Amino acid sequence: MREGPVDPVQTLTVWLQNARNATIFSGAGMSTESGLPDFRSAGGLWRNNRRFEELASTEALAHHYDEFVAFYRWRIEELAKFAPHEGHRVLARWQARGLLQALITQNVDGFHQRAGSPQPFQLHGGLDHVRCQTCGLQAPAEKFLSDTACEACGGKLRPGVVLFGEMLPRRAFEGAEAAARAADLFIVLGSSLMVSPANMLPQLAKSQGAKLVIVNQDPTPLDGMADLVLRDAIGPTLAAVDALMV
Repeated sequence: MREGPVDPVQTLTVWLQNARNATIFSGAGMSTESGLPDFRSAGGLWRNNRRFEELASTEALAHHYDEFVAFYRWRIEELAKFAPHEGHRVLARWQARGLLQALITQNVDGFHQRAGSPQPFQLHGGLDHVRCQTCGLQAPAEKFLSDTACEACGGKLRPGVVLFGEMLPRRAFEGAEAAARAADLFIVLGSSLMVSPANMLPQLAKSQGAKLVIVNQDPTPLDGMADLVLRDAIGPTLAAVDALMV
């Protein structure tokens, strides 16, 4: 690991310009720079001292549906108050220019798509839609704010996110795994790298010969294997790299 080189932004710029298969992996820190709360770092408490993990679960969906609905209605309403930041827009521009071959995210806010990034691999699903737990019919997330019954079968609607107790979506994870294997530059943005199996992807990329870059305000368990670690805010770092691009 090289932490704090003389000019880490310039180093990252050169690596990105020379990369043939650059992949981005974004986590909660990417969203908190837009002002979106991070449940884990804030303690994860909601009403009645219920933890985020209790409510964002298959247990709550099955046995505490009213509270589950109230929690996710609040999340959908809160999400509408925030927007992508410059870092999201920089990544979208890089994708449009062919500098990035893949974008993997643990976030469910849809900020990457709203900034213009096409079809990221959403490992934890998205809050932009809901689906029927019985028949799978999808609907816009706004429907959940006023109605929780499926129009087709009357089943329970639920957000299109991965709940605690569920597997990651197979297609998204397989796509992310293939991107990690193909990457020669793998850039982690704002992830604690504490959540499995998503945290296996940087390790997979590194094992296949990719340079591993971690941009995160706090230490992560994979800092020791990284080629470059930047303890800086994501948006300004990406904007600084973008300004150096030729």
